[in-house]
Amino acid sequence: MEQQPIVELKGLSKTIGKKKIIDNLNLQLFPGQITGFLGPNGAGKTTTIRMMAGLMKPSSGEVIVEGQTLTDHFEETMSKVGVIVENPEMYKYMSGWKNLLHFARMNKSITKERITEVVDQVGMQNRIHEKVSSYSLGMRQRLGLAQALLHRPKFLILDEPTNGLDPAGIREFRTYLRKIAVEDGVSVFVSSHLLTEIELMCDRIAIIQNGQLIDIREMNQKEEAHYYIEAQPVEQTRELLVGLGLTVAESGHGFIVKVEQDQIPAIIQSMVTANLQIFAVQPFRKTLEDQFLEMTGGGQIAESHKK
Repeated sequence: MEQQPIVELKGLSKTIGKKKIIDNLNLQLFPGQITGFLGPNGAGKTTTIRMMAGLMKPSSGEVIVEGQTLTDHFEETMSKVGVIVENPEMYKYMSGWKNLLHFARMNKSITKERITEVVDQVGMQNRIHEKVSSYSLGMRQRLGLAQALLHRPKFLILDEPTNGLDPAGIREFRTYLRKIAVEDGVSVFVSSHLLTEIELMCDRIAIIQNGQLIDIREMNQKEEAHYYIEAQPVEQTRELLVGLGLTVAESGHGFIVKVEQDQIPAIIQSMVTANLQIFAVQPFRKTLEDQFLEMTGGGQIAESHKK
């Protein structure tokens, strides 16, 4: 049976003044799947997230959660949504436990047993009774994740969730997200400028530019085989590769060629016969950053490893 989406964006648009910020966005988000949301600065990511989180009304179109529209069933729909926007705000003079207890009072269905369960899930059992003021940024992010999960959301929205974390903290956070998505069947939606992190974290990515969805890409989809070949003399190497009927693109001191693995031995043999000095013949895969820049033209991209 075909899997049903937890969340659907149908014809979602937003106009502010005379400017169309979001233009007819259509997207489906599925349980157990982490979807990355990418786009250049000013592409409309934050506006989209604000509409999905119920913080802004769309000019047209709908956000649908488990078959119910956010417009007509706001409270019921939002009860299925958890949100973390950058650094979660907490009462720093209170312990992590008391912060969660305070939040739980807003929802009668959240028991102390559920709080304990979520604390264990995000690995905070040893620090939960300490004051938030003593927490590192990574610990506060974990507490924010625990808070967002208390009411058992079906859909989790994360806007720059690893901003400011060190590499160990980012890896830890990624591990928790994967666990939550797989074990609880939560659909996770992540917006970030950290392209390398999105590549490691997500099952698929949706790319927005100028308010329009320009691509949806599965991260595990099979790509055409490419190899990086570096040899000297450079011009003679280029002539040989072109002469073999290969598509050749310059890259650094060598060339990227589209070729299947079983053709490589014959190419190397041709290079040896031509007395070329071979320095490298290795598989080449475009990074998410390379693909993103190609699709968006690269003019407005934020830095990919820091903000």
